[in-house]
Amino acid sequence: MGSLATCDLCDAQASDLGGAFRVLPPVFRDFGAHGSFHGEVVTIKCFEDNSLVKAQVDQPGLGRVLVVDGGSSLRFALLGGNLGAAAAKNGWAGVVIDGCVRDVAELAGHAVGIRALACVPMPTTKRQEGQLNVPIQVQGVWVRPGDWLYADADGMVLSTHKL
Repeated sequence: MGSLATCDLCDAQASDLGGAFRVLPPVFRDFGAHGSFHGEVVTIKCFEDNSLVKAQVDQPGLGRVLVVDGGSSLRFALLGGNLGAAAAKNGWAGVVIDGCVRDVAELAGHAVGIRALACVPMPTTKRQEGQLNVPIQVQGVWVRPGDWLYADADGMVLSTHKL
């Protein structure tokens, strides 16, 4: 990411009191091959059903970041090895899951950034439920379609515009 380190972005945005710049809590683990990534945000709101996640990673990512409000569920994985491979193949810069992933060894080999709360081996059911490109809350922080997410070893930050 070069000059787009999250610490530098926080230093530059420290006086932002209006909420255009936000920091995600440090509760996410890194699972993908790319520890640093950034891009425009696409959002999904779903709970224990990864139908929309699959539909999105199967589409061209165009360097964007998929942010999934999975309701912080630790019971089912919303992303696994096959979907991680699809995200990498289709050009997604990253996938951030407020929930779980599985197939950790496979995810580590995919050329995409992947962050999630934890891993669990249980797959989801497919009920075709969820919402695409709606404002979501991830660990209490609002994330909106079209925001920009920046991630590195120090954490993840969001901005209403490209930095």
